[in-house]
Amino acid sequence: MMLSLLPLTLAGLLYHAGENALEGDVLETVIQRELAGVVSLRRLIHANPELGEKEFETAALVAQELRSLGLEVIEKVALTGVVGILRGGEPGPVIAYRADMDGLPIREETGLSFASTKRTSWGGETVSVMHACGHDMHVAIGLGVARVLAAPEIRRELAGTVVFVFQPAEEGVPSPGMHGAERMVAEGAFEDPTPEAVFALHVNPLLNVGQVSLFSGPAMAAVDRFTIEVIGRQAHGAYPHAGVDPILAASHIVVALQSIASRNVDTHETVVITVGKFRAGNRFNIIPASAELVGTIRTHDERVQESVHRRITEIAEGVAQSLGASAEVTIERTTPVTYNDPQLVARMRATVEATVGVENVVEERPHMGGEDFAFFAREVPGLYYFLGTSDFERGVPGLIHTPYFRPEERALEVGLRTSLRLLFDYLEKNKKAPR
Repeated sequence: MMLSLLPLTLAGLLYHAGENALEGDVLETVIQRELAGVVSLRRLIHANPELGEKEFETAALVAQELRSLGLEVIEKVALTGVVGILRGGEPGPVIAYRADMDGLPIREETGLSFASTKRTSWGGETVSVMHACGHDMHVAIGLGVARVLAAPEIRRELAGTVVFVFQPAEEGVPSPGMHGAERMVAEGAFEDPTPEAVFALHVNPLLNVGQVSLFSGPAMAAVDRFTIEVIGRQAHGAYPHAGVDPILAASHIVVALQSIASRNVDTHETVVITVGKFRAGNRFNIIPASAELVGTIRTHDERVQESVHRRITEIAEGVAQSLGASAEVTIERTTPVTYNDPQLVARMRATVEATVGVENVVEERPHMGGEDFAFFAREVPGLYYFLGTSDFERGVPGLIHTPYFRPEERALEVGLRTSLRLLFDYLEKNKKAPR
């Protein structure tokens, strides 16, 4: 049996602002008025995906939409990022809502009537582009939230300011550099005005439509990239004794690295070490002079992260030396742990439960994927929740980062309502007393 969408009721969302009180039925009327537009926005964005730092058309659409709603708009933050400032009619706190905009270099195979057929250049190659991580949903929901809050009958009763952050390059860029969130923070996205809390969501095809998951503490892993260059001595493949084989040494290193999680880290902690690239040689009968390993590290705890970094270096250097080679290790910290502020989550959990139903707030373990929302959540307390997008009665859905990812559009309404409720309730609980 599919989960039903729950309306925001007067009992659940009531603003006491004197005789012009904003009641739940007023809000519900505005939500119903905007839902079809949110779906249309999502389809338009889905059909026109853009890669990190190339979100020019998406950013232009977002900026135009925010301006039409009467928001203060700042463009070209972190190259293609957009910030929209919505000031309510009543005094209150400043909070932020973030939505990421970029797609992925994947050829779409969903069969949707509005599927992407776009191609572009990326890292020196021509690639297809797809919204395979749901960022089209994120942007559409974010714009939907802005539309509802900017409605005159809502805005005049809104007690505070909402800073909408439409972020580029969450998935990264082809050359080394900052992720979009880190760059937006560095360029002052949170400086004027400065929010006291930031909210965001991410689609999750492992949950049904109507379900959400919410974590206290780590929600997603820190992401590190390591490179190990193994240096040997070149020789003819028929005379290996005349050289030092870096492929052999690198192969032993790949295996030895997997001992870290099982033998060096507390079994209650979660660690992933994956070698994703092994590059060496250019001819079948030549032992090359060097080999290169490139991989990723995922952790939820900074102490564990430091320990893993140390052990990777020790193992790589030690194994290489034992086989007559040497190793040079470089570790790049890509994104920190996405951390949900426990106090903020504790204060807002009842809001989420009231919106989707207690039974639809699913307990999950922290994810091992990474998210650069972490950079925003390091600046101010953050709350990042997952939005169910699947209908398991219709079969197993395509997962994110695959050509088949096809989230249910009914999830747009759940995301819109949940995000609105979080922002409204936070502002209401923390609004300033009348002077």
